Amino acid sequence: MNTRDIAALRREYAREELTRRSVQDDPLEQFSMWFDEAMGAQVMEPSAMTLATASADGHPSARIVLLKGLVAEGLVFYTNYGSAKAHDLAANPRASLLFFWPELERQVRIAGVVSKVSAEESDAYFQSRPFESRVGAIASAQSSVLTSRDELEERYQRLLQEYEGKDVPRPDTWGGYVLKPHTFEFW
Repeated sequence: MNTRDIAALRREYAREELTRRSVQDDPLEQFSMWFDEAMGAQVMEPSAMTLATASADGHPSARIVLLKGLVAEGLVFYTNYGSAKAHDLAANPRASLLFFWPELERQVRIAGVVSKVSAEESDAYFQSRPFESRVGAIASAQSSVLTSRDELEERYQRLLQEYEGKDVPRPDTWGGYVLKPHTFEFW
């Protein structure tokens, strides 16, 4: 495909009108309404959001993470504290989230400051995850280089056997963050 073909791709987004009268005064409430609509419309992955961070020296990075909570303080997600995103957030706690729901012709951009949730909140969410996901969180040294995929799979299988029938404790290297929004953009 040449760039002229790409440039010709065009779609008119006119499904609904977005006016001052059609939105809530509280942007978190408006987001919650749109999120509920995305879930009701059976959008493929309504909680998928692009998390954009920047390192201490300003290098941007973006990846998809999943929204796991909407609280009065903001939007909650979980990850490995040794990951690249966690290192970025430790050095520069400002971040941006982007939700894109093409089926609804909507996107929401949210910017704010990120901080860790409490250990108790991280523990509660961790214990709500399926057994295999909890073991996977222990097995994976996220953002680190592996010598081979086999290395990760062997570690995972060993830990599955080790924790079979037992409680899987949340590792100190894993937990949640909340983005406390200061800017919302609804489109």
